[in-house]
Amino acid sequence: MKVLAINPGSTSTKIAVYEDERPVLVRTIRHRVDELAQYPRIIDQFEFRKALVLRELEADGVPFHFDAIIGRGGLLKPIPGGVYEVNDAMLDDLLHALHDHACNLGCLIANELAALLPGCLALMADPGVVDELDDVARITGSPLMPRITIWQALNQRAIARRYAAQLSAGEGHKVRYEDLNLIICHLGGGISVGAHRRGRCVDVNNALDGEGPFSPERAGTLPAGALVDLCYSRRFTPGELKRRIAGHAGLAAHLGTTDVQEVVRRIEQEGDGHAKLVLDAMIYQVAKSVGGAAVALGGRVDAILLTGGIAHSEYVVSRLTGRVAFLAPVHVFPGEDELEALAMNALGVLRGELTAQVYR
Repeated sequence: MKVLAINPGSTSTKIAVYEDERPVLVRTIRHRVDELAQYPRIIDQFEFRKALVLRELEADGVPFHFDAIIGRGGLLKPIPGGVYEVNDAMLDDLLHALHDHACNLGCLIANELAALLPGCLALMADPGVVDELDDVARITGSPLMPRITIWQALNQRAIARRYAAQLSAGEGHKVRYEDLNLIICHLGGGISVGAHRRGRCVDVNNALDGEGPFSPERAGTLPAGALVDLCYSRRFTPGELKRRIAGHAGLAAHLGTTDVQEVVRRIEQEGDGHAKLVLDAMIYQVAKSVGGAAVALGGRVDAILLTGGIAHSEYVVSRLTGRVAFLAPVHVFPGEDELEALAMNALGVLRGELTAQVYR
């Protein structure tokens, strides 16, 4: 079975070609700022990015023949987790999505390329809008604003399954993600902390535009009254205010960089006390979210898993572990595994091990 996985990000498009479980090509196509600046909206980059994917395959001598093409899921309406076949309803919702995000391009490109190949499936899996919240977790203090979830579902689930596989190998019997209670922290440009109860993420923050810990580029939860006052101060346009929630927020707003390693360098080599205070505050907020997730799981936590790009930072991992290890053992899975997760989901459908759900 041959699968093409496509994962568009804000400044790159990652692709991978798998023959069964074996990756035969993994590439990151980087996009210069001036290349992207000519497009008023991210969705307008569709043809540009699709052409680059085809060009990369041709340059690497990969024949354009696949059994399935799977794209990173976009910001659709809330849906349960799993694999979905791309259909017209999904495409229409992506073209009119509330949030103009690069991940919306994954399904569009997958669908367009799969249409060129007879019998090729166009799929997506575990988009950022996966919603499996317990009903009690949806309620806020205002009925005008129920909680929604936008989070790194694909990577969190992939890491959960990898941890379960490691347990299986170590204990000599099959352990499934669906058998475990896990707290999973994706530490990246956005930070999501999910409470996973036996295969369902029953509580997780909206990591995109305003909930949970602050991150390298996002503000997280803010004081509501002060935010309302700022909205009516006329200091910023609505667009500028949104960028101060997601984009120029978090470490970027406090320290002028989203690079955690650069912040650590300032702390350790320059003795920058302000940088230390801000980074330690981010770690503190993540730890508080982990504590909240433990409550959502009734205190029955098998493990805490740290993943995402920031999990490469010994400074962050050691201090976060020090704050939360009393709750459960902490295991670290640095980086993200989204291309492999996409490919394995597609293989599962092709082999009949997984059923592709219908998006409505």
